[in-house]
Amino acid sequence: MSDHGYINYFEVLGLPETCKLGEVRNSYKKVMKQLLMEIGRTTITDNRRDNFLLNIAQLNAAYYILRDNERRQQYIDDRAQVVSLESRWQEAVEQGTDEVDSLRRAYDGALKHFLSTYMEELVLEAGRDRECVEASRWTRAHERHASRVLRHFRQRLYHEIHERLPYYQITVPEIDWNERAEVVASTLADGSAN
Repeated sequence: MSDHGYINYFEVLGLPETCKLGEVRNSYKKVMKQLLMEIGRTTITDNRRDNFLLNIAQLNAAYYILRDNERRQQYIDDRAQVVSLESRWQEAVEQGTDEVDSLRRAYDGALKHFLSTYMEELVLEAGRDRECVEASRWTRAHERHASRVLRHFRQRLYHEIHERLPYYQITVPEIDWNERAEVVASTLADGSAN
């Protein structure tokens, strides 16, 4: 089981889950200032621009989510749920239990919800928040471009997560090629006889 791919906004700000609101604000402003200074010193290419937009958007989202107790708790709960469902599904596959398919469906629904909520919806919402806009110098042009970057990043995460899951472990089919050749020859012979 891995929690890779399930963005940890506490790690984005370099804080423990027990951090206080003041620590969230201070860390956000410090990290955002460092990032903006780095952007100012760097030659911007298309790839760097996309990475910088993603970093700014994630910092804004981290601040926006973690500074509000209700959003913060919902984020913690949703993240814990998706990590737990992945673990339970992996265990069910290893043990061959009957609940494999129901856990797979529950996990996939929770994963889609988590990624769309915390890697796109709330990230864009944070970009409209007054405090985030002021600290990050976020504009409508950033939002238009970032929505494409975020959608691409969310889809990439979704695929990276799925590559480590049980239904990517495909069993190679056992094929008797001699038998198959005989069936094809028989079918072709019947077709030419008509």
